[in-house]
Amino acid sequence: MAYPKPSAVVELLKPITWFPPMWAFACGVVSSGMPLQAHWLFIVAGIILAGPMVCATSQAVNDWFDRHVDKINEPNRPIPSGRVPGRWGLYIAIIWTLLSLLLAAVLGPVVLVATVIGLALAWAYSAPPFRLKRNGWWGNSAVAISYEGLAWVTGAAVMLTAALGTAGMPGWPILLVAFLYSAGAHGIMTLNDFKSIEGDTRMGLGSLPVRLGPEKAGIVACFAMAIPQIVVVGLLFYWHQPVHAAAVAALLAVQAVLMVRLLRQPRELAPWYNATGVSLYVLGMMVTAFALRNVVV
Repeated sequence: MAYPKPSAVVELLKPITWFPPMWAFACGVVSSGMPLQAHWLFIVAGIILAGPMVCATSQAVNDWFDRHVDKINEPNRPIPSGRVPGRWGLYIAIIWTLLSLLLAAVLGPVVLVATVIGLALAWAYSAPPFRLKRNGWWGNSAVAISYEGLAWVTGAAVMLTAALGTAGMPGWPILLVAFLYSAGAHGIMTLNDFKSIEGDTRMGLGSLPVRLGPEKAGIVACFAMAIPQIVVVGLLFYWHQPVHAAAVAALLAVQAVLMVRLLRQPRELAPWYNATGVSLYVLGMMVTAFALRNVVV
């Protein structure tokens, strides 16, 4: 049996995609309000779980079940190019799933439950019979919840467990904010689908750019990203955090200006917006996380 080279395995696991869940995990850590210096080992383990383990698993699963689509969209990817031969793509996805569960179990029951949900969504997104990615509404929701909401909750849970010595469930303000930024990430996932319109159309995958067309999908993505942030600004004012609320509002205002340009040519400018507007979105996440340290309800 031919074995894949380590470089091909790393490419399969797509390290560039690890940043969003690792960032969301870091937001959860900050929002917990727990001291950071005393629990650095838990933080490092949690970051590894969010990025190199759970997110990497989702990438391996997706590439295996998308290998026929990638022959059209990205023929140089490790599986369609043959650099990850045979069924090794599937084997790596299974191995990474088991390793993720093992690390999550070490970090506590709340983290384990969140990881199980995240991994289940990762498999359901790509694998039959569910293959949620066939419907852009459901598929993007699954990815957004895994990459943003669950990662945020996991970060807070890791810190509470480390500080209290027992399983800790984050409070409802953290859960609510994590949900809101997950909802906004649905728009980010929609923008990511613009690069695959041709292959998705030929393979019958109903991403929102395919279902709605690039123009309408761009409008949906912008509203999906903006509305949750508006709610976050309102909540921060309600929780007596006016400075943080103003900062998030300012970041959103700049995003709105960039969105106007995006909507002129959504298909062509989606990568540009991912590098500009989405960066402001995730910066607002961290601003909100610091605000939550001061929230008492």
